[in-house]
Amino acid sequence: MREMPGIAGTLYVYAEWLMRFSAANILWFIANLPLSFVLFSVYLNGFTEGFVWYLLPIAGLFPAVLVPSTIALFATVREWIIQKDQPSITKAYLFHAKANYRKSLFSGIFLMGIWLVWLVDFYFFKAANGFFGLLFAFIGLFLFVYTLNFFSLSAHFDMKQRSLMKNAFYVTVGNPLLSLFILASNLAVFYVSTAKLLFLLPLFAASISAYLSFLAFYRFALKTKKKITA
Repeated sequence: MREMPGIAGTLYVYAEWLMRFSAANILWFIANLPLSFVLFSVYLNGFTEGFVWYLLPIAGLFPAVLVPSTIALFATVREWIIQKDQPSITKAYLFHAKANYRKSLFSGIFLMGIWLVWLVDFYFFKAANGFFGLLFAFIGLFLFVYTLNFFSLSAHFDMKQRSLMKNAFYVTVGNPLLSLFILASNLAVFYVSTAKLLFLLPLFAASISAYLSFLAFYRFALKTKKKITA
């Protein structure tokens, strides 16, 4: 990174970080355009009985596109946080997407199975009983944080699938403050980018979410490592 004095240096740093976030987010957004189209169709048509016909393309795109592209995004922002040099944002993102695609695909199948079970149970119990609907809504929030921690672990450690599953659960349950921060920060990003500033969705929302989630996880991992080695 170039060092420039005074206001020029500050503006340069801000511009570089804006470029990083926007470039990584655009790459992720382009990769997920097919899934975005399906989800937008669901939104336009509403969650009617026809919603089940959208489950097939969603079930295919979730593990094949969404999870690999998101893990690649997490791996890209990880290098910013640990201050590892990158040839370019595009090359770094495409490298991680290609190098980890097979592993990410299996991770996506696992995560898709969990989310499909939750989705079916949520809509069933929501219609049958308000209390259980609320309970499954909270379970959904837990799964959301679990998924983000799973992405952080996948980007940071070379673990087998079973170890990723178990450690993501331990991280999510074992540190409530970390989980609350990840949940609150991501909900804030989602609210602002969908209700206030729509331009954030294609330009910044996903990369900011990945950055905040991994940064919180990374600090937790460093503290845990210090306790173990102390």
